[in-house]
Amino acid sequence: TAVAEQTQQTEQTTPADTTATAQADTAGSTLLDKISDTTAADQQKESFEKYAKENPLFAYLNPAIFPNAQGQYFPGEGATVGFATIKDTARVNRMLRQTGSIFPRDLKLAWTVKPEKDRPDILELIALKVTSRDGLAPLGGDAVVDARQDYDQNGRVEITMLMNAEGAKTWKRLTADNIGNQIAIVLDDYVYSAPRVNSEIPNGRSSITGNFSIEEAQDLANILKAGKLPAPARIVQEEVVGPSLGRESINSGLTSFLIAFVLVLIYMVLYYNRAGWVADLALVTNIFFIFGVLTSLGAVLTLPGIAGIVLTLGMAVDSNVIIYERIREELRAGKGLRLAITDGYNNAYSAIIDGNVTTLLTGIVLNIFGSGPVQGFATTLIIGIITSLFTSIFISRIIFEWQLRKNKNIPFDNQYTRYAFTKVNFDFIGMRKKMYIASGILIFIGIISLATKGLNFGVDFSGGRTYVIRFDKEVGTNEVRSLLAEEFGEAPEVKTFGSSNQVKITTKYMIEEDTQAADSIVEAKIYSGVKGLYDTPMSFNDFTADDETKVLGRLSSQKVGPTIADDIKQGAVLAVFFALLIIFIYIAIRFKKWQYGMGGLVALAHDTMITISLYSIFSGILPFNLEVDQAFIAALLTIIGYSINDTVIIFDRIREYVGLYPKRVISDNMNHAMNSTLGRTFNTAGTTLVVLIAIFIFGGEVIRGFVFALMVGIAIGTYSSIFVASPIAYDFITNSQKRRKRKEEAKKLQK
Repeated sequence: TAVAEQTQQTEQTTPADTTATAQADTAGSTLLDKISDTTAADQQKESFEKYAKENPLFAYLNPAIFPNAQGQYFPGEGATVGFATIKDTARVNRMLRQTGSIFPRDLKLAWTVKPEKDRPDILELIALKVTSRDGLAPLGGDAVVDARQDYDQNGRVEITMLMNAEGAKTWKRLTADNIGNQIAIVLDDYVYSAPRVNSEIPNGRSSITGNFSIEEAQDLANILKAGKLPAPARIVQEEVVGPSLGRESINSGLTSFLIAFVLVLIYMVLYYNRAGWVADLALVTNIFFIFGVLTSLGAVLTLPGIAGIVLTLGMAVDSNVIIYERIREELRAGKGLRLAITDGYNNAYSAIIDGNVTTLLTGIVLNIFGSGPVQGFATTLIIGIITSLFTSIFISRIIFEWQLRKNKNIPFDNQYTRYAFTKVNFDFIGMRKKMYIASGILIFIGIISLATKGLNFGVDFSGGRTYVIRFDKEVGTNEVRSLLAEEFGEAPEVKTFGSSNQVKITTKYMIEEDTQAADSIVEAKIYSGVKGLYDTPMSFNDFTADDETKVLGRLSSQKVGPTIADDIKQGAVLAVFFALLIIFIYIAIRFKKWQYGMGGLVALAHDTMITISLYSIFSGILPFNLEVDQAFIAALLTIIGYSINDTVIIFDRIREYVGLYPKRVISDNMNHAMNSTLGRTFNTAGTTLVVLIAIFIFGGEVIRGFVFALMVGIAIGTYSSIFVASPIAYDFITNSQKRRKRKEEAKKLQK
């Protein structure tokens, strides 16, 4: 049960925390008076064994009595009865139960939930006054409407709390009756805080102040906000679980990411000359901003979060490339450097804002409606978009302005890249039917594969069997995973579980078979796979024996349900649906034609379908795992974000050409727009793929399937923005024009 009671403008004067109305009343004072005869000097004269025999309670419970200036001992103010080390609390509890009859009936004793910072192994024993016949607190946690960590007018950390109407009435009475006393906050018989009441609180709006850290205040606010639980929550088992990726995979993944990132920085310098250094500085700053914000929020970095960071880095590169390509266009038109930079930025703003706003809206919707991996992806995506916009536009512009004031030359190209992609003239609209057929064939093959072969759903969706295995030496999770992959035909999930010689294995092998024979087969395969890792010879019977005293082998086994439950699936579907709807509405309004929105949606459906199809087609063929799990969901979301960003930037250039050349036929304007953005498309897709390819090659087996989905998605997204989105929009626009023309001709004939 949760007891939520607390004070407005309170100060936590004692280091303790309390549960019901905790007061230093006559009951507590009498108890302390009885124990005040024992002084520290007496304790020093007697040995601990003798003292413990004569004073068994106070040998382990240090009473809350303190000396004054004259050396006389007095009870401390407040509800604290005494102090004991954590390991001695059980012993003290036993002795207090044995002597409980001598205590007042309205007295209840409870320990604080955790030690103070300056005494890491000491807990306080708090005296609580029982004010009801049933022994329950006068006010329950269900009366608390909201609680949060905040700051007072002096900048100190505090917790603010709001109660409902009924709770506010009880709270008014409690605080009025206990001015100067403490009121405790208790959960599961542990005292979380015991603030002192400074004044009556009539409106149910309170604040708790004290020597809180931000984390402590947030924890206490969460306890208050949790409400009244129907049953106490107790930890029945606790283990330290290693990361799913494994230390080796994490290290190799970070190394590969650093290699790829350095390659991108080098490429930007090689392609854009000195201006590339400015882009590199903006990219590095963006990395620090992203991780700085994630750290300050206390966010946990997962594979979906990494996917969001990869997407935002790609968009950060994209923003710089868009700006630089527009500046290069202005320079080729004969403008001076200063004017070219100004006009280049001005002309690039529209494309950058449209591309980032659509992706930002997607992230916001996913964050609101999604959960689990979807929400993790959305969080990093939103943070990354905001920091990317700041670094790519603001920081680079400041550096350029500084260099211009110094009259420094800022080359944006070299002799090899100066005229790259300037003389291309592909008829993308004319090629659209051939591309439709190519995409249609691939999707058709994918549908057949999905209908016959299906997808290889991972443990996240299917559930599995979990085994805790202990070895006689330290083992690497990658080594265990590779050995078991040979036995099962697919890699299981392997984590360090507790000590470094113990692992937790989760496999979906034969998960459909719910028989004892299937359990034995799976255990036999695990034994066959890992027996070579033992220095001590072990038979299969010794390995699988159910014996609580055993030291090595299979310690436990159980079946687990899917990590991604139905509510997470439904939330993900709703989140994607609303994200697509908002994308359609935004594009239709921004470009003043619903046909552009339809082209964008068809392209997104095309990208998603092909990626899923390829996962089905190549599952079991490629030499790495292609499981549909949380990481795959993150990959699909990344593809949607990247593809719509790419598509909107091309739409923006089409809109610009239509405005400049309104008398041209729409196909010419579209072809010219897409040809003019090829440099930007090549550089953005190329730099993003470089990062992914490096991670794919050097990042390790565990994340290879995840990176493969991203690689396929980025390539397909780039393809669809040119050969699907714009051509589909063209077909819808021309069909609308034809229908309008036929209606006008029909009206003329009627006249």
